[in-house]
Amino acid sequence: MQIFYLPGISGNSCVMDENESRHCIRVLRMSKGDHVRIVDGKGGFFEGIITDPDPAACRIRITESTTGFEKRGYRLHMAVSPVKNQERFEWFIEKSVEFGIDVITPLICRFTEKQSVKTERINNIIISAMKQSLKAYRPLLNEPARFSEFMAGEHTGIKMIAHCNPGYALKNIGQVYEKGMEALILIGPEGDFSREEIDMALARGFTGVSLGSSRLRTETAGIAACHSVYFINL
Repeated sequence: MQIFYLPGISGNSCVMDENESRHCIRVLRMSKGDHVRIVDGKGGFFEGIITDPDPAACRIRITESTTGFEKRGYRLHMAVSPVKNQERFEWFIEKSVEFGIDVITPLICRFTEKQSVKTERINNIIISAMKQSLKAYRPLLNEPARFSEFMAGEHTGIKMIAHCNPGYALKNIGQVYEKGMEALILIGPEGDFSREEIDMALARGFTGVSLGSSRLRTETAGIAACHSVYFINL
């Protein structure tokens, strides 16, 4: 059954926004009396029935609701450098949401080639992936942050920086992270982090981690790190 996204649901009825209403009525050809499922991005999962199939403002009567739907037992924040190929970065966004992620920060590093992201488009990808993978929690997309500014912030949990500079001792994620922990993982650009950035992160309590012997693209490295945390928490 198709999943729709509507934040701020309260009471026994709700009205979908124009985009979701149009998709529901015009594209999927749903009509009065049809059953729908809705997530609110805050852990709420709802079942309901269409009472007014308006393609601009479809009204739903809520018949069942669940809070904390499939809440994960860990929290993951990925700070990842944007890449020159926008489609590759968007692929990382989509797949990381499918695996399970809470916060995404585009990280502007010394060797980052593309220093901006299409925020509206990426948020749409996040919502689409959230619905497709049947998740009720919407990941937060932060504004792009320069590496030094990000390091100056307060960060909690297990902090890791994934890189492949041979001048440092590296651990595997499984040696640093344990099931149920909060994690923050930094993924650099295709030119990797600079030595200055690595040293700054280590001085701020980050642990250097390896994602294997293969040299990975930024978006692949991001998915590998995300999956490692996901797998540990199974």
